[in-house]
Amino acid sequence: MVTSVYDAIRDAIVAGRIKPGETLSENRLATEFGTSRTPIREALHRLEIEALVERLPRGVQVRETSPEEIIDIYDVRITLEGAAARAAAERATELDRRRLRAAQATMAATGAEPRERAVANRQFHEAIWAASHSPTLIDLLHRLNVHLVRYPTTTLEGDERWAAVLEEHEALLDAIDARDALRAREIAEHHMQGAREVRMRMYAGDGNG
Repeated sequence: MVTSVYDAIRDAIVAGRIKPGETLSENRLATEFGTSRTPIREALHRLEIEALVERLPRGVQVRETSPEEIIDIYDVRITLEGAAARAAAERATELDRRRLRAAQATMAATGAEPRERAVANRQFHEAIWAASHSPTLIDLLHRLNVHLVRYPTTTLEGDERWAAVLEEHEALLDAIDARDALRAREIAEHHMQGAREVRMRMYAGDGNG
């Protein structure tokens, strides 16, 4: 029950059904999920550790987002994605490379719908993570990605950015095929730096900055 309650609350936060700044009442959640306050309290504690909620004098609430948080998330992800790409170039098996090419083909065939682009892009990156064969990197990247998917928009809405992403992914796959670890890391880091800049422009354009 604890895990299911935790997953349900977490999914609601990530999907935006529970909004940033919204207070999470233990009594209300216990009633909603038909459980006691103990599993709710434990679920909120886990979410606090993940930095999805914060404990304030007036109670627990979903953490607000900020430009500073965006920069922080991307700065860390740039480093981790670079490390994953480097490791993939060093350790990828033939099956890994086939999966990466398949993920790239799926992206190339994806239409203009932003959420479909975001899903295809995430699957490509997850294939890179898997090809790193580093459980620690994979775990850290999955945890970090939770914070990015809280933002309701994707950096892949524009056709120009989408074309650049496909081109950068292709270059990254070529570096992995060549087992050029340094080049793979450089491409991955540059790729995520571009995503950070697009995200910051989107945030400023939304009037949130």
